Amino acid sequence: MMIPLLRPALLGLTRLLVGARASWEGCAPADVPRIYFANHSSHLDTLVMMAALPRELRARTHPVAALDYWGGSALRRSVAVGCLNALLVDRTGKATAEVMDAMAGVLEDGRSLILFPEGTRGDGAVQPFKSGLYHLARRVPGAELVPVFIENLNRVMPKGMPLPVPLICTMRFGAPLPPPLDGEGKAAFLERARDALVALSHPSPSPSPSRHDSSQRTAQ
Repeated sequence: MMIPLLRPALLGLTRLLVGARASWEGCAPADVPRIYFANHSSHLDTLVMMAALPRELRARTHPVAALDYWGGSALRRSVAVGCLNALLVDRTGKATAEVMDAMAGVLEDGRSLILFPEGTRGDGAVQPFKSGLYHLARRVPGAELVPVFIENLNRVMPKGMPLPVPLICTMRFGAPLPPPLDGEGKAAFLERARDALVALSHPSPSPSPSRHDSSQRTAQ
């Protein structure tokens, strides 16, 4: 009953604490199936990603979240599923086929996913990617692969910190990455995807004509 009120309050608090500013540097917001893949440095990553998206896209975008953490209590599950539209998945490897089917089903329905292909939180440096992004990109090649670099969030709430430190965080949305090419192996594709994400960690020297800053739109 309280979920409809909790969602805007939670996203509003996130924007107040960290800004959650979206800088669309290689693409514009669009209601097409996308796999947004981002670096993972904090438990706040999912919240800031959803807060950064325009309101009209949030309802059609589903963060992929770990069942063992976000399903660990009724409150976490309510926040993940009720507030953030999260798709909770078993990351133990026991249900790999079911997880892939669920993620592919979201994309085939015309909706989008948010993935953190490192698989676990890092210390600021982008770690090697797990194989899930590769298999999903091959399964649904029509979905756009959009890299997103989350800046500063590892300093807002690093591992071991119980409360966030207010800092402005920017999400840089890059150009869509081509899906796995003919003859391109898993390792080569994952390295290419990681390189695209790492490239976004360096701010553009100046705004380009195609750059779209949605910081005002996401304040809704």
